[in-house]
Amino acid sequence: MSQVKKKIYISRQIPQEVLAYLEQHLECRMWDGSGAASRAGLLEQLGDVDGLITSGGPIDRELLNRAPKLKVVSNISVGYNNFDIEAMKERGVIGTHTPYVLDNTVADLVMALILSSARRIAELDRFVKDGKWQRGIGLNEESLFGLDVHHATIGIIGMGRIGEAIAKRAVHGFDMKLLYHNRSRQQEAETRYGAQYRSLEDLLKESDFVVLMTPLTPETVHFIRKEHFELMKPTAFFINASRGQTVDEKALIEALQTGTIRGAGLDVFDPEPPSPDNPLLSMPNVVTLPHIGSATSKTRADMAMVAAKNMVAALNGETPPNVVSELRGLLG
Repeated sequence: MSQVKKKIYISRQIPQEVLAYLEQHLECRMWDGSGAASRAGLLEQLGDVDGLITSGGPIDRELLNRAPKLKVVSNISVGYNNFDIEAMKERGVIGTHTPYVLDNTVADLVMALILSSARRIAELDRFVKDGKWQRGIGLNEESLFGLDVHHATIGIIGMGRIGEAIAKRAVHGFDMKLLYHNRSRQQEAETRYGAQYRSLEDLLKESDFVVLMTPLTPETVHFIRKEHFELMKPTAFFINASRGQTVDEKALIEALQTGTIRGAGLDVFDPEPPSPDNPLLSMPNVVTLPHIGSATSKTRADMAMVAAKNMVAALNGETPPNVVSELRGLLG
């Protein structure tokens, strides 16, 4: 007699090969619209499911109360700040995420933000397309000058796996001087890339490019504030590809408006999407992207497969490969 399959709900479309893998092991229902299921639509689907695969949206007490059989939530994301950890602990619901698979893709985007900001790519692309490149205005026109990236100093705040992938590109590709700040010293990064540890204050003072890659936790909300921007060079660029809430956005706007720093490259905002009247959207010295750090077809497919394997392992009574650290105690 065949074993009854556990039921899961998938709150957004996933690649067919990932769905096929899941259906070998589980009974699956999947959102059939574009984007992600609405909150109301999601809550309606959770009454009989053992697992939920999602890419965001709060996993809170309201949701858990609507899902009495829920055992596992599998995030298609490296971040899991959408998890109400205490509520999940109380209910005994395991949470998993998808680290590692997106490291190189996000690092590529960070380097793109650095290059785009320093060489004013988006601004000058618009300059040409708007017909402002007239005879006599060429490559020697000082008004079009940018800043060299090669041999500049990069300061990475948060030397995790993505931070190390950025370091590799910066040092080996652009001969940059590498500074970093982290909760603990990273000897491997120091040996492999010549990384030099700095206090947060010294890193901000010395860096031409400050890259924020810290995860969002209660301790890192508004981790970078007005006093930190005031420590940076007036020629420095601030790059954020972590989470929007890790920065006091009002302080960032003020620093850019007053010339405290030269520019910024942002893949994240607080809130998301930003309001149409957010001053960051009208600043020519700010590159703005719609939170696309991991957004390539291959990486997103790989993330979905990791999330699927986490789910199958958990519902089969095995230890999932990527349980979030705060919920590992639920494994028993």
